[in-house]
Amino acid sequence: MGVHFAELNLNQMSDTEEVAGEEAQEGEDESKPKPKFMTNITAPKMPEGEKVDFDDMYRKRQEKDLGELQALIEAHFVQRKKEEEELIALVNRIENRRAERAEQQRIRAEREKERQARLADEKERKEQEEQRKKLDEDAKKKKALSNMSQQYGAGQKVFI
Repeated sequence: MGVHFAELNLNQMSDTEEVAGEEAQEGEDESKPKPKFMTNITAPKMPEGEKVDFDDMYRKRQEKDLGELQALIEAHFVQRKKEEEELIALVNRIENRRAERAEQQRIRAEREKERQARLADEKERKEQEEQRKKLDEDAKKKKALSNMSQQYGAGQKVFI
């Protein structure tokens, strides 16, 4: 009789809660967000006149919780694997970019060295050209002076 009375009270409570919930839903504004943690909460239906197997209910609840936990764990590991793959791809891209940059810098340094060598060769060539011109000019001057001195010397002999 005590179990039957408790079942009756639960049935009455669940009926009154359902009616109160419906009235609350009708009275609430549709624009207000409903709390997510309170969804699907209703009193369990108890069979009338039968014994309630709380152990069975507890076992079913445990199995449900275990299933949800396993699903969450599996989803976590799938997400973690995806993130690790993305991280590996990112690390590979970074390493490839570093290698490309090192190659570019090596090529740039090599080109700069070649340019410096070309400039040095060109400068040396110009200096040699200038020195050759200077020597040619000096030779022309000496030749002109010697020609002038011969003419001057020859002209004095004529006068004497």
